[in-house]
Amino acid sequence: MDLILWRHAEAEIASADTDDLARKLTGKGIKQANKIAYWLDSTLPDSCRILASPSVRTRETMAALENYGRKCKFLPELGPDATASAILQAANWPNSREPVLIIGHQPYLGQVVAECLDTPMQEYSVRKGNIWWITQKLNEAQTFNTYLKAIIPPDLVIR
Repeated sequence: MDLILWRHAEAEIASADTDDLARKLTGKGIKQANKIAYWLDSTLPDSCRILASPSVRTRETMAALENYGRKCKFLPELGPDATASAILQAANWPNSREPVLIIGHQPYLGQVVAECLDTPMQEYSVRKGNIWWITQKLNEAQTFNTYLKAIIPPDLVIR
């Protein structure tokens, strides 16, 4: 199974006056989302299932990928306060037959990485706009090896 984690792009700074779910992308965030969406569309298989937090910043991040005809399901259980176990359950990790892309938030994306790579005490920081691609492959002993396939930051995508 392939599990692709995409942290929302750069968003407005949180303040006491702002509803966290309503924070929008900055101009830089829109550029980040467009770059990663371009890369993802050329890389993801058509069968990839896309799931995202319902926050405005993840919706705006996903909008860049929707420009390529990709569809997404927004799930309340993937909101900013989600847990790693809720994310893995939504993705059906490790049993899904198709790749799954999750568009979400820190700290749970880093916690998902730690769980998948069997390093639960490790704190991983998934930076804004970055992709972390985790995959499983069947080895010669007919068991699965899980590994980090790629980390793609927006500034490395040439468009």
